[in-house]
Amino acid sequence: MDEKLRILLCEDDENLGMLLREYLQAKGYTADLCPDGEAGYKAFLKNMYDMCVFDVMMPKKDGFTLAQEIRSVNADIPIIFLTAKTLKEDEIEAFKIGADDYVTKPFIMGVLMSRIEAVFRRVRGKKGKDCTFYRIGKFTFDTQKQILATPEKETRLTTKESELLALLCQHANEILQRDYALKTIWIDDNYFNARSMDVYITKLRKHLKDDPTIEIINIHGKGYKLIVPDGE
Repeated sequence: MDEKLRILLCEDDENLGMLLREYLQAKGYTADLCPDGEAGYKAFLKNMYDMCVFDVMMPKKDGFTLAQEIRSVNADIPIIFLTAKTLKEDEIEAFKIGADDYVTKPFIMGVLMSRIEAVFRRVRGKKGKDCTFYRIGKFTFDTQKQILATPEKETRLTTKESELLALLCQHANEILQRDYALKTIWIDDNYFNARSMDVYITKLRKHLKDDPTIEIINIHGKGYKLIVPDGE
């Protein structure tokens, strides 16, 4: 691989979990192992991951519930389920939640690795097609040129302003988790970076004030939500 990708692995079988982690590390990935869904969710909010591999049957929070909560934070993170469940209904449920793949136990390590690599190839293929242009009420936002424009004027945003607004647009009318935004843009979610993000949120509100239908609201204890008219 040309880059060290990081995988969040959640598996309550200690022996299998350690075996999987060691295998992934031997293949050049960074892998963090969590024993249950609650620990997995905390790890996801704290760190940046390129993929999630979840057992379905786990204590405290099952894999399906964990995936749904993570999808509310990051709709694009690839997720692969590992499960001993073989019913078609379970597989259908997994894909309804947004699974990128579904691997039944017992499995061959090489087969799992092939599935992981195939998902990463699909994700990399999509990255070149990421949205670079958003319509926000009366504004248009060009993420590449970092320009927020109305028919009357153009505002050139700073890099941080542009990155933060792009994240808000990706989660328009949804909660953008504070920890996730800090890890994505500032890498570290310490106090000073958190204060810095608050400043940039204030700046973005000023940039968007010419359209009263647009609003960035605080969601106490969670993060921010960019409110845009339906259909935007």
